[in-house]
Amino acid sequence: MNNLSRLLFWEEPVLLAELKPGRPQQYDWKSSCETWSVAFSPDGAWFAWSQGHCIVKLIPWPLEEAELGCRTIERKSCSTKADTRGRGGAKEKTLECGQIVWGLSFSTREQDGLQAPSPSCLILATGLNDGQIKVWEVQTGHLLFNLSGHQDVVRDLSFTPNGNLILVSASRDKTLRVWDLSRDGKQVQVLSGHMQWVLASRGHRNAAHTWPNPESIPLAFPRPSCGACDSALLVTASYDACVIMWDPYTGEQLRTLRHGPLHSALDYGTDIHASSLRSVCFSPEGLYLATVADDRLLRIWALELRTPVAFAPMTNGLCCVYFPHGGFIATGTRDGHVQFWTAPRVLSSLKHLCRKALRTFLTTYQVLALPIPKKMKEFLTYRTF
Repeated sequence: MNNLSRLLFWEEPVLLAELKPGRPQQYDWKSSCETWSVAFSPDGAWFAWSQGHCIVKLIPWPLEEAELGCRTIERKSCSTKADTRGRGGAKEKTLECGQIVWGLSFSTREQDGLQAPSPSCLILATGLNDGQIKVWEVQTGHLLFNLSGHQDVVRDLSFTPNGNLILVSASRDKTLRVWDLSRDGKQVQVLSGHMQWVLASRGHRNAAHTWPNPESIPLAFPRPSCGACDSALLVTASYDACVIMWDPYTGEQLRTLRHGPLHSALDYGTDIHASSLRSVCFSPEGLYLATVADDRLLRIWALELRTPVAFAPMTNGLCCVYFPHGGFIATGTRDGHVQFWTAPRVLSSLKHLCRKALRTFLTTYQVLALPIPKKMKEFLTYRTF
């Protein structure tokens, strides 16, 4: 047991439910059925599912108790914006995006200067195959904005915190673009000059971090996935089967987690050299990572360890995301399914909570300038755990 957290239970991830879309006659189900992205709203009240074939399904959370029984449920897609099924006034919705959906990001809108908790204040941004970004109102399913500018796939999206409606998009056209939805979706900045597909990351409270120039740090991975537990730590996952922890301020590589065979008894016919990583995400408290790779395993890692602490067999995984309040992980698959897994529940130590709070407003350079002991600086900058 480490001194940063205390697990309430220690079990392998268990599959609770698997949802799969219906198969309307008009679709060719041999292509474009992938679930490239899944997302929970910040309050955990909605789940967004990129269902393949240009469709996003918005599902009220939690699922009905009968659905959390480790069984497969077929959910048919339809062309209407709101389905008849719902709980507590919230209804499932189907968003017809017109292009394959690669990225999803939720945010909230302010009302009268206050961030209201009402579901009507939730918005969802969808990054599309043709470079467009469509922004929807969750409660009504209405299209609010259609943002144009990117010349290739919009692979990642991230809203800045506090409901200020600033959206950062990352694209295969090697640019990052910043949009202000409070100004009718005005594009306010374009960051270009990158040599590879661009990274974007989600930080603590959905704060966005970007690398100013990939040439300044050793990042040359094609289309990595990335995430952050607070504003002090960035993690990238790449096709070379490595997870790397970075300092987003200095560009320093802090730790590498390598995907290898877990145990000789686990024989899934895996070629570890072809085991490309597809996705990585942080747990809500920032002490654990979940990864999905082509070796047909969902892994959970502790930050201070270099080997997984839990794993579960899965097939065709493409993306993963933690539930905002912990306890669940959602994964999307190449065949358009979404799966829900149990995840360890954690009590963070006071030590870690203090670090997390400090690093939401202190950069690495500011920490290093503090008149405190060296060991404390190393801990606060994630050089030690």
